[in-house]
Amino acid sequence: MQAVDPYAKAIAISKKVRWDIDADVIRGRSFDYRKTFLPDGLSMANELAFLTRDQQRLFSQVQGRTYCYLFGLVERYIAAKVLDVSSAHWFGNQVALEALVRLADEELKHQELFRRLEAMMARDMPAGYTQVADPDEVATLVLSKGDWAVLALTLHIELFTLAHYRASIGPDEDVCPLWKDVFLAHWKEESQHAILDELEFLRADAHLDMAQRDRAVTELIELVGAVDGLLSGQARADAEYFVQASKSRFSDQQRSEIEDAMLKSYRWQYIVSGVMQPRFQRVLFGTLNEAQQKRIGQALMPLMYAIPAVESAITAEA
Repeated sequence: MQAVDPYAKAIAISKKVRWDIDADVIRGRSFDYRKTFLPDGLSMANELAFLTRDQQRLFSQVQGRTYCYLFGLVERYIAAKVLDVSSAHWFGNQVALEALVRLADEELKHQELFRRLEAMMARDMPAGYTQVADPDEVATLVLSKGDWAVLALTLHIELFTLAHYRASIGPDEDVCPLWKDVFLAHWKEESQHAILDELEFLRADAHLDMAQRDRAVTELIELVGAVDGLLSGQARADAEYFVQASKSRFSDQQRSEIEDAMLKSYRWQYIVSGVMQPRFQRVLFGTLNEAQQKRIGQALMPLMYAIPAVESAITAEA
């Protein structure tokens, strides 16, 4: 039996699941602020026992706004990187070229979706929200690294996106219906993106010798550090915004716990939930020797505390 071309399969599925922002996702709706935006398995709002349920809901809504900001940010570099690596197929595999061009087109659409959602929240939520990093500056930093590190980071992002969808489809009826549809739509297209990212990552890896791969591991560790720095800054800003928007009086200790919880949840959402995906570990560590695996493990160790207190289905196989 002839093997199915994974690039051709990605094209076929992309055509089948393709969605429109207005017709299939927003559908004329607004966010329901009586509901949470991110489920507890992502926001960890339920771990702050001193918050009322209304405050926990606001905590998740602030994180939902940042979710839109951060995905709009990372997908800017992803679209550019995909167009860059597609050049390897310009005069060769035209099926692969089409698959990657479709991926870039979908990432541009995702950017638009998240920009529009963030703008909707900006109209409805209290003033004072801060975005701590410029998307173009972040993209420039990421794209200064080699293909291996950038594609490894991208595969990680695509896989934790799939995990976030799984966290949003549980029995929690308190999640805003529009947000559930955002998770669903994002998952439909990112599932194919993860396949293509894996193919391109392994193609980049095939061109590296041991010394080059050592350098690539260093670059990946640097990128994870940069992501964590961004998350730390945004968590501080979001904690301040939450306290202001809640119009509540918190003690200094409670304010500190709010900021710590915000950072813990962001590290979970944007780093640890992807690292823990069996598929990511299998692909990444399958290219590395024992010493390189150990270096990555040591770099990630300070972040691995950031998991929900209640076990989540988010770590299941993507």
